[in-house]
Amino acid sequence: MASSRIISHSQPNLHRHSPLFDSTKPLPSLNLSLLPKRHRNLRIRASLRGHRVSDVSNDAVELQTSAVSNDVVSKDPPSLPRPLSSNQLSIAVSDGSGLRVAYQGVQGAYSESAAQKAYPNCEAVPCEQFDTAFESVERWLVDRAVLPIENSLGGSIHRNYDLLLRHRLHIVGEVKYAVHHCLMANHGIRLENLKRVLSHPQALAQCENTLTKLGLVREAVDDTAGAAKHVAFHKLQDAGAVASSAAAKIYGLNILAQDIQDDSDNITRFLVLAREPILPGNDKPFKTSIVFSLEEGPGMLFKALAVFALRQINLSKIESRPLRKQPLRTSDDNNNRYFDYIFYIDFEASMADQNAQNALRHLMEFATFLRVLGSYPMDTSTA
Repeated sequence: MASSRIISHSQPNLHRHSPLFDSTKPLPSLNLSLLPKRHRNLRIRASLRGHRVSDVSNDAVELQTSAVSNDVVSKDPPSLPRPLSSNQLSIAVSDGSGLRVAYQGVQGAYSESAAQKAYPNCEAVPCEQFDTAFESVERWLVDRAVLPIENSLGGSIHRNYDLLLRHRLHIVGEVKYAVHHCLMANHGIRLENLKRVLSHPQALAQCENTLTKLGLVREAVDDTAGAAKHVAFHKLQDAGAVASSAAAKIYGLNILAQDIQDDSDNITRFLVLAREPILPGNDKPFKTSIVFSLEEGPGMLFKALAVFALRQINLSKIESRPLRKQPLRTSDDNNNRYFDYIFYIDFEASMADQNAQNALRHLMEFATFLRVLGSYPMDTSTA
């Protein structure tokens, strides 16, 4: 099966903003109020027509939800219950009852398991692409999305970093999930009969040593469970799939080998996305995710990282991504051309912490753009 086609989109222009932070004033409070919204009765597909690419707003730090159009009325309101907002702090929200949670893949995907770990009693809604999951939250088709952002073996999922910037959703939580890959095939097929194996590119990368020893040709598809479904549906005789044991059970495949990942400590970190931010607190360990850009010059990134080091704030993640609309920058001094990047950082502090607020005030003194993607509780549970 041919690998899925990924269409890249340009990122929004990033403009210089005047500093939002005033050292004599506290940060603006979070606005958790919702405008009345009606639902769209749309089926979730790989591409939702008419999606809007949001520009970066004039606020240097964005902690408010973007408005959703109210001009479309669902023809069948009972088929899509009105989603719960993050400020409805009830038991129903805490255990996921009544929540619709989008994930990328089909039934049996690791993302589905991560969604069920985050919200045990939720209705997990499969989406064909990452883009679709983002858009389904924005259009009120679902309440949350749970999407992978990094893996301990395969590294970052760059596509979702790009989508975080393009869309206006907020990170409201994280989930760490232990991944155990299995090699599976149709019943009656032996390991020596296999010539190729299908799975998600990240899963194939995480099992590289094992698959190389077996001499199998690797073919990338949209997701792990989708690979298992394809092998079963087409009754392939020369191909297997790398997926979860749950996927093997769902699609009636025989597991030929278990735990084939290169390292037993194979953990994927997922982000929980919502239309509204949550109120940060100090009652539990929090993490804050930001994205920013800098002017070209010696020591600029060092200065940006120093604002956290000076305040003893630990950084747990740093990622750089190229600016799509302006990938090259020309120096005014010698006409040299540089690659232009934006930076994503996770730091271990809550935005309710004055120390973290001061760090961002300091960063805004020389950052050309800064946006808070979310301040949310850390997942300290066993993966």
